[in-house]
Amino acid sequence: MSNTKAVAEQPASLVKQVLTGGSGTIWIATIALLLISPLVAPGSLAAAPVLGMLPFAAVLAIAAAGQTLVVQQRGLDLSVPGMMAFGAVLVTGLPQNMGWPLWAAVVAAIVGPGLVGVLNGVLVTRFGVMPLVVTLGMNAILLGTVFAFSDGTPAGAAPGLSDFASGQSLGIPNALIIAVIVLVLSGFVTQRSIVGRKLTAVGVSECAAAVLGVRVNLYQTLAYGCAGAAYGTAAVLYAGYVTTPPLFFGDSYLLPTVAAVVLGGTALTGGRASLIASGVAALFLTQLGQLLRALGWTEPTQLVVQAGVLLAVVLLRVLVPSFARGVRQPQSTRPVPEAAEQESALR
Repeated sequence: MSNTKAVAEQPASLVKQVLTGGSGTIWIATIALLLISPLVAPGSLAAAPVLGMLPFAAVLAIAAAGQTLVVQQRGLDLSVPGMMAFGAVLVTGLPQNMGWPLWAAVVAAIVGPGLVGVLNGVLVTRFGVMPLVVTLGMNAILLGTVFAFSDGTPAGAAPGLSDFASGQSLGIPNALIIAVIVLVLSGFVTQRSIVGRKLTAVGVSECAAAVLGVRVNLYQTLAYGCAGAAYGTAAVLYAGYVTTPPLFFGDSYLLPTVAAVVLGGTALTGGRASLIASGVAALFLTQLGQLLRALGWTEPTQLVVQAGVLLAVVLLRVLVPSFARGVRQPQSTRPVPEAAEQESALR
């Protein structure tokens, strides 16, 4: 009897997991989108559009991985635009204006935002400033730094960086290869290593993690620092691919990174996180944008659609568990109308 009941509950449990935003949800949604795209907009999955879309999906995936690390610690990083602009102006401006070798500029563009991320983490953990306040203020400082460093004029990427970022290996865009490597390695660390388990423990409960001997401040600061390095990596690939990145191109990545984190199933309350699922969500959002552009939708309308998808996912996460609990509630525990009326009368 119990085995029959367990078998009967398995489909319901699977449906609940899919609807409430588990990491498997975004895989299903992405596959469905890829299947629907050619039917809605013929040619949208041809070789040229796909190869043009994948580098931008790779940039968003790496940036979303950084946002995931911050959200895992119950924060929200609003410094994404400034971080990416800072990384891009370093990797383009240092070789062009100061004669740095390309490899040194790439390292600076990744390490620089990483150090800024560490500073964000210190301000949050040591001084108790809210993450939203810290990252919003840091974003303003970084954008001002970018404008001052570039003197208001964007620099062009070095030929070597441009050739690599826009090139392919075995028919696969190099930017996508870098994104897959970053996501797989970081996903392995966060899911399978001791460091990852401690990051999850701190995200779930700082007090419980501290009782277990975890250095809470250290791991939270590490999360912010790695997030900054991820934004810098994404900026390097973007700068190389577009050759001359606008100074404040990072503004268009703030909402998509948050949307990718939510669609990927990361809990906004901290703890559970999947960097690979966030990367898949980045692919979903990029293909969705390309499909809407193929249909002639304007960019503001695309942002509205992204916000609508994000809102729908959040609502499903709230409503579906409540509905499932109501369905599972035993009939015997529900008050009988007649008995409830008698009890009310006696009172």
